[in-house]
Amino acid sequence: MCSDNVRPRRSSLDNETLAAFERDYEFIVANSDAQKQRVYALRHEVFLQEFHYAMHEDSSHHLEQDEYDPSAIHCLIRHRASGLSAGCMRLVMPSDDAASRFHHLPVEIQGGEYFDHPEIDPRALPRARVCEVSRLAIARPFRSASGKDDPLPQHATDYVFSAQESRTFPLLAIGLFLITYSLVGLTGRRHVFAMMEPRLPRLLALSGFHFTRVSQAIEFHGTRHAYYIDHQQAEQDMHADLMPLYLDIKRRLAAQLPEALTQPASTPCY
Repeated sequence: MCSDNVRPRRSSLDNETLAAFERDYEFIVANSDAQKQRVYALRHEVFLQEFHYAMHEDSSHHLEQDEYDPSAIHCLIRHRASGLSAGCMRLVMPSDDAASRFHHLPVEIQGGEYFDHPEIDPRALPRARVCEVSRLAIARPFRSASGKDDPLPQHATDYVFSAQESRTFPLLAIGLFLITYSLVGLTGRRHVFAMMEPRLPRLLALSGFHFTRVSQAIEFHGTRHAYYIDHQQAEQDMHADLMPLYLDIKRRLAAQLPEALTQPASTPCY
């Protein structure tokens, strides 16, 4: 499930803003418990406190978690100067064990009966090649044009964003999807699914990310559809201006991923 707050805005991808984005943010694979708690805390802020979704909650620690989290790869975008968590996402990969309840992606369980694409169905694809991106969220202070919106309690800070820092905010949503494509390639996957509201894929198409709708409407925290994108095609269609940023993010994440999760670049994808 991709949050409605992850909405890329039209912005000129000028070299100065792209360079500032690379400089101002850290792209973190949440390997430690402390890093994962920052991810879960941001999700709690956005999904439960702000949007009031009916989701799993550890109310004592203000965390949002579910049963897919232990086996997923989680990433966090952190604003260096303020130390704030700016955005997060996770990549869910199915279990190889056919008897496991986690042999299927969340989108297969939540929307399986609604799949209607004549050619694309995650249930027909090899488990080792499919994955699902979900729990994408951007913190409220980074969705303000000026950066002056009052943050939620967990983000209490006196930090004031500069005009240049605010100009990088529209790139956060794009950055989350660049993280997604980086992880998909690094883990040897190819077929990417997501549950999104229809307007998000339309906006992502402006950056060259062309998702295909593969289901009827699904009621899941609002009206959403299942969407699909081919990782190989996504790399080819990506706007050329984004390629240096994509390669930099991929390099940074590769250095943080456990060796067991990475796949050689020559691994065939079907």
